[in-house]
Amino acid sequence: MDATKGSTMALTLGIVGGGQLARMMIAPAVELGVQVRVLAEEEGMSAELAATATGDYRDLDTVRAFARDVDVVTFDHEHVPQDVLRALVADGIRVHPGPDALQFAQDKLAMRARLAELGMPQPEWAAVTDAAGLQRFLDANGGRVVVKTPRGGYDGKGVRVVSDPAEVADWFDGGALLAEELVDFSRELAQQVARSPSGELRAYPVVETVQRDGVCAEVVAPAPRGGARLTEVAASIGTGIAEGLGVTGMLAVELFETTDERLLVNELAMRPHNSGHWSQDGAVTGQFEQHVRAVLDLPLGDPAPRQPWAVMVNILGGPATDSLESRFPAALAAHPSVKVHTYGKAPRPGRKVGHVNAFGDEVDAVVYEARAAAAFFAD
Repeated sequence: MDATKGSTMALTLGIVGGGQLARMMIAPAVELGVQVRVLAEEEGMSAELAATATGDYRDLDTVRAFARDVDVVTFDHEHVPQDVLRALVADGIRVHPGPDALQFAQDKLAMRARLAELGMPQPEWAAVTDAAGLQRFLDANGGRVVVKTPRGGYDGKGVRVVSDPAEVADWFDGGALLAEELVDFSRELAQQVARSPSGELRAYPVVETVQRDGVCAEVVAPAPRGGARLTEVAASIGTGIAEGLGVTGMLAVELFETTDERLLVNELAMRPHNSGHWSQDGAVTGQFEQHVRAVLDLPLGDPAPRQPWAVMVNILGGPATDSLESRFPAALAAHPSVKVHTYGKAPRPGRKVGHVNAFGDEVDAVVYEARAAAAFFAD
């Protein structure tokens, strides 16, 4: 970062991807005096407020032209190809997180191999290239396993639970698949960590996530029935991965808590994450502000909760008969202490169109407030 430039004019952050995560970075960036530019995939996306360019994030010329006038490039998603990322770095453009780290969020097989090298706790896994290899893994792991496409899957996409190789026969043409043991878990957790290019680290409280149909539906922060050991182990895993992979920005580590009280790493995201939306209103420094601080190498903020409990409930689908905006008056009147965030997306079954955050002293009361407020936006 040019110190002279930084002292005479606002820093400019370029975000590749125009979704809701980019949208929610805009306000905290503005509060910090940071200019935001967004490369959106198409017109009318969630982050259109700051969309200064529209184009294909897979096209080097498009991304290079966008990146030329910003101080740092970061991302709304992990899908920018490695050759594009590495070309930007070769051009001298600051990219956070960089390609060396992002490769492990882009390729689940690479992630598993690297986490094994780092000694991180994981499910049993294997790369399988044909039906015979998958059958061997099935035989060694109870006859029922999880199979994932290594690249591109999210929110339950690219994931199948199978007991016969024929159930993923249509996937084998795409190369090696990731096979994992079907973990006997009691609940799912998530650990978020922020890391700056200079190596400063901040860990958020470990949270409990509730999934429905492969999509995050609710988050409770901190995770109930946690205790000092859970908090310490989860934070150790998160910070170890952030340092071991050289992550810059926000890192979310999705975890399984097993029935015998172990923690196993499920998946990674190197950006703000659904499991951290609670922090927008429930932490001293929310994940979106923290990501902006981290990628610009500004001092990181305090991740501590403002109140004993915070709960996030996703608005999935939205109303079938009218708009999200039409539901605001009744929702806000009934639940004045709840914060509502919408993404500028048209309602559609199963689609993440917003979320609500609630907080307070008693977890059951906070859960009720969040669920009741979110219910106003559904039919």
